Amino acid sequence: MPWLQLRLAITPEQADPLEDTLLALGAVSVTFMDAEDQPIFEPDLGTTPLWSHTHLLALFEADTNQTELLASLKYQWPGELPKHEIEEIADQDWERSWMEHFQPMRFGQRLWIVPSWHIAPEPDAVNLLLDPGLAFGTGTHPTTALCLEWLDGQALQGQQLIDFGCGSGILAIAALLLGAQQVVGTDIDTQALEASRDNAQRNQVADTRFALYLPEDMPQQPADVLVANILAGPLVKLAPQLTALVKPGGLIALSGILAEQADEVLAAYSEDFLLDPVIERDGWIRISGRRCLAA
Repeated sequence: MPWLQLRLAITPEQADPLEDTLLALGAVSVTFMDAEDQPIFEPDLGTTPLWSHTHLLALFEADTNQTELLASLKYQWPGELPKHEIEEIADQDWERSWMEHFQPMRFGQRLWIVPSWHIAPEPDAVNLLLDPGLAFGTGTHPTTALCLEWLDGQALQGQQLIDFGCGSGILAIAALLLGAQQVVGTDIDTQALEASRDNAQRNQVADTRFALYLPEDMPQQPADVLVANILAGPLVKLAPQLTALVKPGGLIALSGILAEQADEVLAAYSEDFLLDPVIERDGWIRISGRRCLAA
C-alpha cells in the first residue's frame, strides 16, 4: 500500500522531541538523513550525533488525514514548526529495491567486491564476497575505495600486512585474496572484530593467516605493509605507533582523511616515510609511502 511521508528540516536539538511527538501521533517509523552530505568527525563516546542540517522523515499510513496531522503537530510543538513538506509515496519491495541498488564493484585491475546475491562478473578475478550496506566498511565510501585500489596495485605475494582499524575486515581480506601471506587486523570495537571474522569465513580466509586483536592485545611486530582507514585525528596521534609497525622499506597507506586535513597528517609521517603524491576522491584523500631505511 502507499504511504504518507512527512519531511521536516530540523536542527539536532529538535530531533528527539520531534521524534517522540511524531510517534505519539501515529508515525510507523521516524528516520534521519543528512541534508547536505556533511561528514561527522570523531563523536564523543556514548553520543549519537546528527548533522547540523538534518531531514527527519516520518512515515504514516496512507489513510492518515494530512490536515489533521499537521494541525495536531503544530498544536503540540512549541514555537514555529520547522520547514516541512508532506507527500504520498508508492509502496515497493524495499528489500528488492535495496538489493538492486548495489552491483558488483571493481577496484583497480583485479579486485571485485561482489554482493552475496550476485554472480561474479569475472569469475577468474579476485572476488571478495561482501554485502554493501553492512556496518564498518563495504567499499562504497571513497576512503575504502581508495585503499582497495591501492592494495590492488601492490605486489602483496608473501607479504605480512596490518589492517589498523579493520572494521568489516574488507581491506585485510582483500590483501589475503591478493596474495598476502599473513594479516593482522585490529579494532577498538568488538563487533567490528566479529564482523571481520564472519566475512573472513565467507571468503574462506578465516585461518591462521588472519589474526584479529583488540589494540591492547595486538602484537607489536612490524609488518611489510600497514593500512589504516580511520580518521585524521587518530592517525596523527598514533603516528609514532603506526610508524613502528612498518618495517624499514615497508609500505603504508592511510585514509579517512578530508582534503583540508592532509597537511597535518602529511607532517606527522613525512620524516619517516618517502610519501607518494596525495590521491583525492570526493573530498577525501589517501596518503601512501615507503618507510625510510634505517641509517
